[in-house]
Amino acid sequence: MLKLSGEALRGGHSYGIDTPTLNRIALQIKKVIALGVGVGVVVGGGNIWRGAKAEADGMDRVTADYAGMLATVINALALQDVLERHGVETRTQSALDIRQVAEPYIRRRAIRHLEKGRLVIFAGGTGNPYMTADTAAALRAIEIGAEVLLMTKNGVDGIYTADPRKDPKAKKIDRITHLQVLNRRLEIMDTTALTLCLDNNLPIIVFDLEAKDGMLQAVMGKTIGTLVSSED
Repeated sequence: MLKLSGEALRGGHSYGIDTPTLNRIALQIKKVIALGVGVGVVVGGGNIWRGAKAEADGMDRVTADYAGMLATVINALALQDVLERHGVETRTQSALDIRQVAEPYIRRRAIRHLEKGRLVIFAGGTGNPYMTADTAAALRAIEIGAEVLLMTKNGVDGIYTADPRKDPKAKKIDRITHLQVLNRRLEIMDTTALTLCLDNNLPIIVFDLEAKDGMLQAVMGKTIGTLVSSED
């Protein structure tokens, strides 16, 4: 399962979707699928909508979260279009019922698509407010029996002891357990998502989206980024 943040899709822009970035992501995914690996994608919506900011500005939290889910659907459709132009057969499933543009999320149907070699994009988060796209990625990964959750970061090649963009003394961590991430409060994802991964022994690989063939290296078992697992 690949988790793409909405911010990853905007490239160097402050808002929206950057087409060259979308193409680079699609080509990386295509290489992974060419290996015969089943791939699911969960995409965030932060490049279009920031629910936390809307709430801070006075918007009802539940309404803000649903708006964020709709933003993920926009990103999913954009990614689906680019992937299909590159020859990758793709299906988008949404946790929100928007049948005109996406299938409803049905676990067994999603697994069947993967068995047929199709890529599945999971949009609409979990379909519930107060849940992030990270939680949706962890949940969907567990539901479809994914072997690993790939978390992409922008400009950061893994987990560090502090934010390397702010602290020059920050040190990269090559391997760490789920519990250590929780105890040290390393902000790689929200705690609900991380706890789901811990409880279900789902390993996480955190790596830089800009790394050359990063996704390919990760699924081939090569050392890249930071591995988060249940084993020390």
